[in-house]
Amino acid sequence: MGMHPNNWQGWSFFFCLCMCGAICESFRYSVPEEKKSGSLVANVLKDLKVDVKDLSARRARLVSEGTKQYFQLDLHSGNVILQERIDREALCGQKDSCILHSEIVLENPLQVHRIEVEIEDVNDNSPQFSKKEFLFEIPEHMPTNTRFPVESAEDADRGENTVQNYTLSPNDHFRLDVQSHNEGTKFAELVLEKQLDREEETRLFLILSAVDGGIPKRTGTAKIIIEVLDSNDNVPVFNKNMHKIKLMENSHPGSLVIKVEAADQDFGSNAEISYSFSQVPDNIQRVFKLNKNTGELTVAEIIDYEMNQNYAVNIKATDGGGLSAYCKVIVEVEDRNDNAPEVTITSLISPLPEDSLPETLVALLRVMDRDSGDNGRTACTTEANLPFMLKASENNYYQLVTQQPLDRERVSEYNITITATDWGSPRLTSTRIINVQISDVNDNAPVFEKSFFDMQLHENNIPGLLIGLVKARDLDTAQNAKVTYSLLPGKVSDQPVSSYVSINSETGNLYAIRSVDYEQVKDFQVTMRAVDCGSPSLSSEVMVRVVVMDENDNAPFILYPLQNGTSPSNDLVPRGAEAGYLVTKVVAVDRDSGQNSWLSYELLKATEPGLFSVGAQNGEVKTMRPINKRDSLKQKLIIGVRDNGHPPQSTSATLSILLVDGFSDPYMKMVDIPKEEVVEKEDRTLTMYLVICLAVISFIFLVSVLVFVAIKIQKRKKFMECSALNFPVGPNFPENSGDADAGSLSRAYNYEVCLAGGSLNSEFRFLRPFFPVFSVEPAQSQGAQRISAGSQELSSHEAESQLKSQVRV
Repeated sequence: MGMHPNNWQGWSFFFCLCMCGAICESFRYSVPEEKKSGSLVANVLKDLKVDVKDLSARRARLVSEGTKQYFQLDLHSGNVILQERIDREALCGQKDSCILHSEIVLENPLQVHRIEVEIEDVNDNSPQFSKKEFLFEIPEHMPTNTRFPVESAEDADRGENTVQNYTLSPNDHFRLDVQSHNEGTKFAELVLEKQLDREEETRLFLILSAVDGGIPKRTGTAKIIIEVLDSNDNVPVFNKNMHKIKLMENSHPGSLVIKVEAADQDFGSNAEISYSFSQVPDNIQRVFKLNKNTGELTVAEIIDYEMNQNYAVNIKATDGGGLSAYCKVIVEVEDRNDNAPEVTITSLISPLPEDSLPETLVALLRVMDRDSGDNGRTACTTEANLPFMLKASENNYYQLVTQQPLDRERVSEYNITITATDWGSPRLTSTRIINVQISDVNDNAPVFEKSFFDMQLHENNIPGLLIGLVKARDLDTAQNAKVTYSLLPGKVSDQPVSSYVSINSETGNLYAIRSVDYEQVKDFQVTMRAVDCGSPSLSSEVMVRVVVMDENDNAPFILYPLQNGTSPSNDLVPRGAEAGYLVTKVVAVDRDSGQNSWLSYELLKATEPGLFSVGAQNGEVKTMRPINKRDSLKQKLIIGVRDNGHPPQSTSATLSILLVDGFSDPYMKMVDIPKEEVVEKEDRTLTMYLVICLAVISFIFLVSVLVFVAIKIQKRKKFMECSALNFPVGPNFPENSGDADAGSLSRAYNYEVCLAGGSLNSEFRFLRPFFPVFSVEPAQSQGAQRISAGSQELSSHEAESQLKSQVRV
């Protein structure tokens, strides 16, 4: 015999599923009804082939098919025990077998074992008749062997415990004939053995007993009253004694089932026939209605195939004389697709880890349809755009498994709609929504809000000041998303970065530990790490650049002329200087930056207020008008230097200027002085002073160079540390006026004394520099080298002049 391809595929899939250990074995047990709660049903350890410890480790559980749970699994012993007393008759009614279906589900790996527990019947119900008394009206001349159906007794028990025999109390006229239906049920008929005689006995009383087969036997009784009627010659006759009718389920009330007809050959009232139920149980009388005049059997209430598939209806036809005839109508109910499939969740794993592999079991479902045939065949589907799929299994089971990787950060939960459809006509559909939560695993490292952070910190800050916030976000949840922050080791100006800043490990706030000086540290970088609390933990790093903002905390410093408390140097100005003559230039610098280092100059005080002016931007001191003879020989100027910070800081420089006669200037016309006005004695005195001045200058210059070289060689490192605090070297200063950032530096001048041979007068020439220019360190460093020229007093003209030449080292 060949096997249908679909069946072969189904069995192949089932065998494959069994090999994988998912659904492969069924176990059958039995338990008598009416056992008390807590009674043992069976021990499943041997059948499951597992140890007791495996039951807890594999999360074993017993799941009933219905909504009510009659059994429970003891994980400590493997026993299946009753949760409550079971009444077989209340649970299964008149069904021949009463079986409760359950499943034992084991995980890791998944195994589903089907458990069938048969509820065994005990003889706890006695047979019962629908009425205590039954009346039979029989004519006195009724032929012998006439049969009269007797209503069957009902016994709620089944099998051997149901009605097995009927007995009749002893009498002279009737015997009891007990027979069996095709389905095995017993029924009895009264058989007339001796004709009745109304003149002898108008009424007979009999006792009908129904006996079951249980141990001990139980009995139910009813009284039969025989009313003997006067003679009626003809008995009604049905056209058929047995009718088999098929009736569609859910037929509307009033629908015609069959019309039975009986004929009587008598005349008059003896031929008038009425129809009635004969020995029909009340439940059948509720379902069907019989018209006593026409014999039409109709539906009284909706018929449910799932409740009862067939009915046996005995109909009696009685004529006017009291004679009766009987027929039986067998009604077979045909199933209609009136029950939608039911989806039951046997097992559900929720939450489901997001790193679950494909083919991971999520839920185990069972689809049931109470209809029969194709109406009870089902198909189950789910949505197509989800990372889940349904796999059919044996016995209407379906496995919901993953088919794609899951990502909780993208979708944290799924509402999966399961649709079950039967094969009936029309098809009926039901849906079940399964909510599956996706649990988090630590698969996302913290991510900073920026790839690089720039922060600003004002110098001279208070220790503990908040610099800024560094924030990282982790897409995971709970502990996996909790982020802690830390600083990675590093250096800032040869100091550990931890001595400059610290970070709050929980909030990411970055704090300054100590005050920062812009002139020492203009910016620095730190590396921060964010680590989550997952297992294993994930981390990421980011670079933070802290820019130190300058504050106006440094006053301008005068480079030229030096203000170190020594004897002030004098600038010589010829009395023949015109307006705009450049006397000197005040040079100052500011260690701050930006607008804090922008310097401006102003004349605060002067001996002759209208004689000199100071350039506001370059610090150049110039004459405002020609010098006349009334102007004092010594002029003292106080020049203020102020930066552009907020609040501004300032300092001042004091200049001493000598107004001299006969001083030459390259920008002035040569003035010829008569030779006879110069005294030879004065010429010799002036020459001596100039020679002494040049010797002193040369000596100081040589000493300065030697000291400079020695310091450079022996204390190079110290010099480099101090050089950042001092002032720029000569080449950084242009010969002309400097920019605002470096201060203003004047052009260095050298004065050379030229004496004309054989002449009684002297002449001075103002020339450009012919040797390198060096920078001068601050006075407190004791590194400044100064060269000053002596002054010679001219006694013949009662004027004094002093020649000063300063070389910047």
